[in-house]
Amino acid sequence: MTITGGCHCGAISYSLDSPPDRVSVCCCTDCCRNAGAPMVAWGAFPEGALKVTKGMPKVFHSSGEARRSFCPDCGTGLFYHNPEVLPGIADVQILTLDDPGAFPPEAVIQTAERVPWAAHVHTLESFERWPGM
Repeated sequence: MTITGGCHCGAISYSLDSPPDRVSVCCCTDCCRNAGAPMVAWGAFPEGALKVTKGMPKVFHSSGEARRSFCPDCGTGLFYHNPEVLPGIADVQILTLDDPGAFPPEAVIQTAERVPWAAHVHTLESFERWPGM
């Protein structure tokens, strides 16, 4: 099995040779601030499964041993490594996969830090496109 993905502008591509061990949506302050979003979906892959096939991600040391990799051109967040907390794991942002629907989340984690309104966003009125269009 080969899973592929990359950044928004196409400067970074990667492949994975195994499915994720788990997929979670994280609501921690660090992930949310980094992504500018109320939550981020992560797939926990064996570290050796991840291969960058095009380009060179930039690495930001976000806290402790945590390293966040992103595209230096478009800013797309890609990977998270933290050998203290998640040894042997390469967390990959699921929405950067070429088929992001292939691995749905199994859990929501770090809800103690979740922005309060995010717990109820699914109850809001929704539109397939911009309202009124």
